[in-house]
Amino acid sequence: MAPGEQVPSVGLRGYRGRARYPAALAWASPASRRATFPLDLTKTRLQMQGEAALARLGDSARESAPYRGMVRTALGIVQEEGFLKLWQGVTPAIYRHVVYSGGRMVTYEHLREVVFGKSEDKHYPLWKSVIGGMMAGVVGQFLANPTDLVKVQMQMEGKRKLEGKPLRFRGVHHAFAKILSEGGIRGLWAGWVPNIQRAALVNMGDLTTYDTVKHYLVLNTPLEDNITTHGLSSLCSGLVASILGTPADVIKSRIMNQPRDKQGRGLLYKSSTDCLIQAVQGEGFMSLYKGFLPSWLRMVTSGFSSVFVFFVLKLLLICKYFPLSLLVFSMALPPNHNSFSFLYLFLFSFYLSSESCYLSW
Repeated sequence: MAPGEQVPSVGLRGYRGRARYPAALAWASPASRRATFPLDLTKTRLQMQGEAALARLGDSARESAPYRGMVRTALGIVQEEGFLKLWQGVTPAIYRHVVYSGGRMVTYEHLREVVFGKSEDKHYPLWKSVIGGMMAGVVGQFLANPTDLVKVQMQMEGKRKLEGKPLRFRGVHHAFAKILSEGGIRGLWAGWVPNIQRAALVNMGDLTTYDTVKHYLVLNTPLEDNITTHGLSSLCSGLVASILGTPADVIKSRIMNQPRDKQGRGLLYKSSTDCLIQAVQGEGFMSLYKGFLPSWLRMVTSGFSSVFVFFVLKLLLICKYFPLSLLVFSMALPPNHNSFSFLYLFLFSFYLSSESCYLSW
């Protein structure tokens, strides 16, 4: 770099401010979420496989689990439940991802620029990225917990049917209504503690590694701040995030899916710590990494597709081609989404308000 040459901005605002377009960030998530959802479903099924705590209830599911490994699990779902069942639970997953991804990115960007700030050389220190990433993940995941809860339980409905158990829900709307009627508002936030623990670990690895790798590539290689750099950064950040977050993800999924009494209390686990101890004692330490491979593949593929869709939407939004941008966005909408149109209308309004906040750009 020549003396006096300006150091390029390479944070999450490096491409002229990703959080200046929160709607583009939120809209990129549903498209990638739908494409990678079969990996998410496979991951959840693997995490529940061989659950030792079920033996206390006299459940034979542990012994009768028909799947082994990612590929055989996915093939088993297709053969026994049907190909379209690979997308069972995709609707709450999209709602969850919109709220979670948009919330964590906007929070992280706010912490970067307003709360922590950059150093004099325009570099964002690693320790600030770690703290900011964890706080952003906690905020985003807490807001999205109800949709995450419904997603996990709907992903296990196919397995319940194979085991001869009654289905819990008729659909997404019924799932939200039933959980709300049985457990109240608190019922929608069941499992929120391990959920935000997982989010903190995943974001610590995801956002911090993303920023660090991206900064290194731009400053030390011929690569510029473009889609290739974003893709390579996503590849590395996904691996680190999976290593850190998979154990907490296993615990979160099991707590959310456990049977509950009439008061809404779990019958298998008292807390996330109790779930951790039972899993390690009954299944071994590596049980905490069940579903690691599909989890990492989902993060990598989702990262690549999100970056691509984000750049397309950002270009459309910059050019003010609202009809065209809405057409691209409509391709990411889940089926039977009409009852949740208010969510997307809110996100679109959020974009309009953000434009007025950044007129100086």
